[in-house]
Amino acid sequence: MRPEDLKDLLDRVARGQVAPEEAAERLAGLPYERLGFACLDHQRTLRCGFPEVVFGQNKTAEQIVKLAASLHAAGSHALVTRVDPAKAETVLSALPEMSHRPEARALLWPAGPIEPAGRGKVVVISAGTSDIPVAEEAKITAELMGSRVETLYDVGVAGLHRLLSAGQDLKDAVVFVVVAGMEGALPSVVGGLWGKPVVAVPTSIGYGAAFGGLAALLGMLTSCAPGVAVVNIDNGFGAGFLAGLINRG
Repeated sequence: MRPEDLKDLLDRVARGQVAPEEAAERLAGLPYERLGFACLDHQRTLRCGFPEVVFGQNKTAEQIVKLAASLHAAGSHALVTRVDPAKAETVLSALPEMSHRPEARALLWPAGPIEPAGRGKVVVISAGTSDIPVAEEAKITAELMGSRVETLYDVGVAGLHRLLSAGQDLKDAVVFVVVAGMEGALPSVVGGLWGKPVVAVPTSIGYGAAFGGLAALLGMLTSCAPGVAVVNIDNGFGAGFLAGLINRG
């Protein structure tokens, strides 16, 4: 239930259009729903402005189906991250209303039209093509939160002119999400060129000494550019959520 839904329900009770008993019954399921294998938090939208998101990795397709269906029945967006193609196919056979975003490894079932809720645009930048799946996860998350999102992919420091040539298009961004593996240098460059918040996302892309994203993570945490905040390795959802919050102001 969204905050506006709760206010509407209480207003209808006050006007005598909904019986208090009916309202109490609807509110009884708000804190959470026990599904046996999970306690689904239906109150998260009221607290945080965004419903609980399902982390699909290591969950079965059947568990994902139950969680997504419960979220949708409660009037919430259903976003499932880290879903491999075979699992997505099984979920879609049970819930054909969901859409599969293979480039983001995600399943999506909006509760309805997404209302614009940002001061401007979020720009998602990837250093390389291999970083795009994490960048796309950030993109769809920010979009679900009502942000207008633009993307700029494969503009890493190995060919920095690609980023610089897009400079005019980036000046009006409210916040950047910058996704990079290898040594993770790109967020520092973006932070040093534009005076906007940068949400840096290290990815697990890289050879041996990249240590599965640890080198990029440490490089981003020790960035000399101001205004750079860092999320965990491959955490596109966390980056998109933070960017959405910043854009909402």
